[in-house]
Amino acid sequence: MKTQKKNSARTPKQKQSVARQVLGLKSLYLLTGFLVVAAYYFYVRDAEQWTYVKDFGIKIPMRYSIHGIDVSHHNNKINWQKLNKGNNEVEISFCFIKATEGAKLKDKDFNKNWREAKKAGIMRGAYHFYVPWADPVAQAQNFIRTVNLEKGDFIPVIDFEVHGTSRKVRKNLVANVTTFCEYLKSHYGVRPIIYTNRHIYRQYVKGNFDNHPLWISDYDSRRLEGYNEASLILWQHSTNGRVAGVSGDVDFNVFVASESQLDDICIK
Repeated sequence: MKTQKKNSARTPKQKQSVARQVLGLKSLYLLTGFLVVAAYYFYVRDAEQWTYVKDFGIKIPMRYSIHGIDVSHHNNKINWQKLNKGNNEVEISFCFIKATEGAKLKDKDFNKNWREAKKAGIMRGAYHFYVPWADPVAQAQNFIRTVNLEKGDFIPVIDFEVHGTSRKVRKNLVANVTTFCEYLKSHYGVRPIIYTNRHIYRQYVKGNFDNHPLWISDYDSRRLEGYNEASLILWQHSTNGRVAGVSGDVDFNVFVASESQLDDICIK
């Protein structure tokens, strides 16, 4: 039996309804995409809660609560009593001070900075700039002669950021840095903190010094990735901050481990 063929063409009203449905779905997809991007930005990309602090002239990762600086004679005369004056947003809680470099050099302002930092109530630490082509034992002895650590001070720091141009120097670099660190450990009773950059970390530190506390300098990343999280404690995130009491630019750092671990890197 033949049946009558139905007219499949849509009326104008039906066409308008379908169009509205399609536009509605597109809008929903666009909104969903926007929300995903926004969520990524606020909860992933900006998980460190970067916030501009006017008095410092830079953005600070406000996810963390313990902030500090590091200085040397290049920062000229420092008024330590002014360090936390005029800023109510972020307190400068600690400072690492350059003590020595290579086998013989002593920072000319170390003694004064070391003394005045303690008077100002700033947690203090001392660092040695490691010279790859200099004798590691002589470098360790230079630091030990210069720095007398007291209870509450940070443990020693080796600033390991250059590897030298000689193939022989680079070949023996890990062994020599190990010698330097072991010499300090035998004197102070603790493994020193290793300060380094991404390049040196990947080439020499990773896999060789994983049992040392790690202080990384990284100015381009919004968050630190690719480092040993078990040892990562400090992040130098800027070199051009400003702070009362220090003329010119100053390095800014933040303690990225849990606050309960702060005592782990202090002299007992």
